[in-house]
Amino acid sequence: MGVVLRNLQKVVPLRRARLRRDVDMLRHILGVQKFDLGIICVDNQRMQQINNTYRKKNVSTDVLSFPFYEDLRPGKLPCSLHRDELNLGDIFLGVEFVMKQCKEESMDLHGALTVVTAHGICHLLGYRHETEEEWTEMLQRESYILSEYNRLTGRHLEPLTKRCSHDR
Repeated sequence: MGVVLRNLQKVVPLRRARLRRDVDMLRHILGVQKFDLGIICVDNQRMQQINNTYRKKNVSTDVLSFPFYEDLRPGKLPCSLHRDELNLGDIFLGVEFVMKQCKEESMDLHGALTVVTAHGICHLLGYRHETEEEWTEMLQRESYILSEYNRLTGRHLEPLTKRCSHDR
């Protein structure tokens, strides 16, 4: 089982090997290594099209998640009976959008991509943030994931603490 990582944008130079390592580390922390996962890196134009098509929001954003399993309870792993069901879904990373945020906030691109990927994986695992209660639950899970990531890597990443741009 693995990660399919596609870089469909040419705006921002991307170190795919590093991103793949970070995604594998997140999968390990969450115990979802047996599940396939798609990561698709896109520019603002493509992200805006996807966001408009699926969410009726005609703006670019940082991350959009498309879960393979609908209606998962937060934190519960899918019960897969067949090999072709060992799939979490796909995450679209708005690399150009994230890069702009990084420049504004003097942040590292790859660190920021790891944070938004963790957020996206949480969505694939049933976490939502429609209400304050859901947001708090998701933020707690992201905090745990990133604290484990930091412990294992020596990095100092923090979860998104404000409502996500993809909520707008």
